[in-house]
Amino acid sequence: MRVLRLVCGCVALAVAAGATIAQNNVKEQFNDQTFVIKAASAGMHEVQVNTAAKDKAKDGEVKHFAEKMVTDHTKANNELMATAKAAGVGVPTAMLDEHRKDVEKWRNYSGADFDKAFMHHMVMDHEKAVALFEKASKECQNPQLKAFAEKTLPTIKEHLSMARKVEGGVKGSDK
Repeated sequence: MRVLRLVCGCVALAVAAGATIAQNNVKEQFNDQTFVIKAASAGMHEVQVNTAAKDKAKDGEVKHFAEKMVTDHTKANNELMATAKAAGVGVPTAMLDEHRKDVEKWRNYSGADFDKAFMHHMVMDHEKAVALFEKASKECQNPQLKAFAEKTLPTIKEHLSMARKVEGGVKGSDK
């Protein structure tokens, strides 16, 4: 009986481990649909958090950066949606949970160091976006989506450079 329980326990562990490995592989799997979902969600997120930043920021450079992000990301989002539809790839209508929660965080942020914290966040967001678009420019199967990623990548890299520059010039309350 003890051996039977041991064998059953080992089998259960093996099945659980296999399911965990399968889930991790699904999360890491990259395809055209994954790119569209992640890029669209990130784009909607950028528009919404930067809209909030335009009102909350104190530093003129942060406000200017936020305005540019709203304009550029709105344009890119519209282009992504049109490209995805033309490619026959589903288009999300809502943000991923991580982006939705982040939007709420920045809408409700009221700290004295908003500008510094926000620009640090923009640097991190744009680093992730560069990585996503670099991957898409190499791995997307649909030529239209691949071309969109290749065309948009220099703008995202420019945004990252701008975010780093603005972040470096913003003073927090501790300075």
